[in-house]
Amino acid sequence: MASPEETLQLNGAKEEDQEKKKKKEEKAREKELKKLKAAQKAEAAKAQAGKGSQPSKKAEQKAAKKAAEDENQEQYQDPPTPLGEKKRLAPEMAKAYNPSAVEAAWYEWWEKSGFFIADATSKKPPFVIVLPPPNVTGALHIGHGLTSSIEDTIIRWRRMSGYNALWVPGMDHAGIATQVVVEKKLMRERGLTRHDLGREQFMAEVWKWKDEYGGKILNQERRLGASLDWSRECFTMDDKRSKAVTEAFVRLYKEGLIYRDHRLVNWDCILRTAISDIEVDYIDIKGRTLLKVPGYKSTVEFGVLTSFAYPLEEDLGEIVVATTRPETMLGDTAIAVHPADQRYLHLHNKFAIHPFNRRKLPIICDAELVDPNFGTGAVKITPAHDPNDFLVGKRHNLEFINIFSDDGMINSNGGKEFQGLKRFDARATVIEALKSKGLYRGAENNEMRLGTCSRSDDIVEPMVKPQWFVNCSDMGREACEVVEDGRLEIIPKQFEADWFRWMRNIRDWCISRQLWWGHRVPAWYVTLEDDDIKAFGVYVDHWVVGRNEVEALTEAGTKFPGKKYHIEQDPDVLDTWFSSGLFPFSVMCWPEDTVDMKTFYPTSLLETGHDIIFFWVARMVMLGMKLTGEVPFKQVYLHPMVRDAHGRKMSKSLGNVIDPLEVINGITLEDLHKRLEQGNLDRNELDLAKAGQKQDFPNGIAECGTDALRFSLVAYTAQSDKINLDIQRVVGYRHWCNKLWNAIRFAMLNLGTDFLPSENLDVQSLPCGCKWILSVLNKAISKTVTAMEVYDFSSATSAVYSWWQYQLCDVFIEIIKPVMSADDNNSTSASVKRVTRDTLWICLDNGLRLLHPFMPFVTEELWQRLPQRLGDTSRKESIMISDYPTVVEEWTDDEIESQMVLIESSVRSIRSLRMAYLLLPKQRPEAFLLCKTDEVATVVENGATEICTLASLASLKVLRESDVPPVGCAVNIVNEHLSVYLLLRGIVDARLELSKLEKKKEELIRQQEAVTKKMNIPGYRDKVPANIQEDNLSKLNKLMAELSIVEEANENFEKLLADSS
Repeated sequence: MASPEETLQLNGAKEEDQEKKKKKEEKAREKELKKLKAAQKAEAAKAQAGKGSQPSKKAEQKAAKKAAEDENQEQYQDPPTPLGEKKRLAPEMAKAYNPSAVEAAWYEWWEKSGFFIADATSKKPPFVIVLPPPNVTGALHIGHGLTSSIEDTIIRWRRMSGYNALWVPGMDHAGIATQVVVEKKLMRERGLTRHDLGREQFMAEVWKWKDEYGGKILNQERRLGASLDWSRECFTMDDKRSKAVTEAFVRLYKEGLIYRDHRLVNWDCILRTAISDIEVDYIDIKGRTLLKVPGYKSTVEFGVLTSFAYPLEEDLGEIVVATTRPETMLGDTAIAVHPADQRYLHLHNKFAIHPFNRRKLPIICDAELVDPNFGTGAVKITPAHDPNDFLVGKRHNLEFINIFSDDGMINSNGGKEFQGLKRFDARATVIEALKSKGLYRGAENNEMRLGTCSRSDDIVEPMVKPQWFVNCSDMGREACEVVEDGRLEIIPKQFEADWFRWMRNIRDWCISRQLWWGHRVPAWYVTLEDDDIKAFGVYVDHWVVGRNEVEALTEAGTKFPGKKYHIEQDPDVLDTWFSSGLFPFSVMCWPEDTVDMKTFYPTSLLETGHDIIFFWVARMVMLGMKLTGEVPFKQVYLHPMVRDAHGRKMSKSLGNVIDPLEVINGITLEDLHKRLEQGNLDRNELDLAKAGQKQDFPNGIAECGTDALRFSLVAYTAQSDKINLDIQRVVGYRHWCNKLWNAIRFAMLNLGTDFLPSENLDVQSLPCGCKWILSVLNKAISKTVTAMEVYDFSSATSAVYSWWQYQLCDVFIEIIKPVMSADDNNSTSASVKRVTRDTLWICLDNGLRLLHPFMPFVTEELWQRLPQRLGDTSRKESIMISDYPTVVEEWTDDEIESQMVLIESSVRSIRSLRMAYLLLPKQRPEAFLLCKTDEVATVVENGATEICTLASLASLKVLRESDVPPVGCAVNIVNEHLSVYLLLRGIVDARLELSKLEKKKEELIRQQEAVTKKMNIPGYRDKVPANIQEDNLSKLNKLMAELSIVEEANENFEKLLADSS
């Protein structure tokens, strides 16, 4: 005979994994059953109305009750709360959760109370995160929403867990983005360029714009409940951060890590500046494609490989090359072939002749670049305008000829015939000129990647420019070592491979930008009185670096003793990523040796999207180690990128961009369309975007509130490197908030106004249900904390949700309802009720604190309503500074949990029978449990009350193997030791139900045939819009599912009819 533990564990292991799936299936079946019953009820109501009957007494009572409630609405409405004061709550809880009402006033009180501020003198262990500084021009998008939700969840959890938690807010000056915004504003409002104003006045305009419009995004962070330490808010161009930037540049320069050189950079001809790699977006082109390019009236052709011939000297014929950028041939300085290519052995050390300027182009051998099996095996080399050609030019000491001006026009190096043409206009002109000389050899489609500037949409032009660079070789190697030896942990671990690959192949970093808004390069050019050429920047060795002009003059005097000179500061500014790379320690006021620097640096965690691991995370690690001697954070958590529900990247042109505030507040479809219309989409893009919105949000977006959005985003992090965000899931969590609300309402009604939680609870004397809920609460706490420790947010949210939903609400609250309604005059009932109330209070107090980091607003509101222990001095003023729940060993009871697994399995089996036979909730049949072992019989006998309550039974009788169940029962097998029998005789009229089901079946078949007929008309797939096709397919699947349920119910009633006869 099996022991109780063996019997129960066998089922428990299987059922725990399938519990959620079963519940979803049950709910789906219940939904369809409700529809069937609703239809029957509607028919009955219609028949009753036809009789012209007078309102029933029950209806009159209901109307009177509603009228009384309407008169007492003030009891349910929160009174106004003065800004910054603790929220004033209504005397009574509203009957339904309202996110906008719940989320009002709490944040202002938290902030004013100083709950977010970390104490640099505290003895608590520090836990520090710096918020990835959003752009000053930015508006809140769903990526910010994910970042804020994750980081605030972590920081609230750590704060409640006894840490001196610091979360530092900051804002990035966003050099290019901000300058573009202000320049457009100047042109739109005053018809002026920045050059019309001059540098000093333009900078004043930018600061004015920043103070007036910039930084709204940080205020929007407050809507997300972000518990940032606003007392430490900083801006990358404020005085302290600017001092840090200058200090970093000077130190790195003096160590020989910053240098000036002519190198190939990504050049934006619209913005007239070099841009960083991260500011380059790539378009994959499959073949000939016409694209809009800023500054051009007509579209420009890309994705075409043009072949042409270079004539060879000494009448050796010609050599054919191919390019996707024919205009760059004006800057060609060589032709490369593979040294082993037999076709070109006779051309080694020979020359081709440029057809337009007669320049001699050497035929060079380069095995590293040339693939003899691709094309003609000959490659044109333009060292000044191609990354690969630049390296070839360095290897072979070729001439570097820049043919473009800063604004993308052909300069004098391109020849008089082409000078002054825009680069893509020159493309067509060059091709025509080649044709006229008989050198054009044709064109064909060619797959390619085209780089565009993310700020201006201009086509990026590789150009050789004098720039400031950081030598990253040694710093990159050290950044690999700290990951290898465990000083820095990258989570998820899968990104380590990317880290090593990039760091081991790192290139020097171009840190100068040809802008005015930003940190000006602290370098001065020294012009000597006896210099032959007085032009700015001509001599590479004439630069000096200093923290200010006085220091620069001193450096110049040391470098050029006895010389007469004057100095002029470099007009360029530093790459925004340079200042943000210092952020983890510049926010602590480095290079000053501050208390914050001593207490909070290195920081604990860097949390950000995996898309900027190289451009920001890597640079913070390199600069932090070089300038402070320490890794700036111990761990890096890289979150997924947010996509739409279909897995598509969010794009304005698709209409699938989701604004977190629109999810929080709700928005109509009409207003979603209006947002699109305010953008700069063309008519075709606008129509496409509107269609996308209509398909995804036909009724707009319902008001979900901050808590539901946060919880869903954090729960979504299990989806590897991408999150396919379905707004309906957020709506689902908003409904779940209502479930929490109702759980507390139930508690408040049943605890009573005079309830005071007991000081101590004798767990061993508690009823089984109370023991069980405390034991599974322990498990939920343990799972949540364990998951949070390793940043497994999906498992953490699952543990919290499962306990609240499936154990507290679905089971415990249901099984204690009879206890709560029992007669207080009975001493036994009163005693059980008292300990049950205490248990319920403990569950709600711990459960709300467990949930708080994920859902801060609703948990604060509900926690504040819980009764307090008399004279409890340990209770904190706010849930956010209360202790996070910890496991209480006394609560753990594995035996009770095992028994409850069997009880819940029995309930599910009975509920399955109820659904199969379409029983209404008010129908309470008798049930019989046939047990094959004494151990199982004991468990179900002890849990009979719970089973009756949860399964809505009139009575429950335990049968032994020798007993025979009565006739007219439906049966379901729980496991090999237990079966349930539901007595339906006298409750269900099988013949009547079969008749109803037959009519329902006929109606479903008719509807199914109608939809199928529509879908089978000729040309349906080609002519009918995709969204209508999807709707029809959805209807058909729904009808088939309903038909399956009806057919299954039909079989059940036929079986019951046969068994009863």
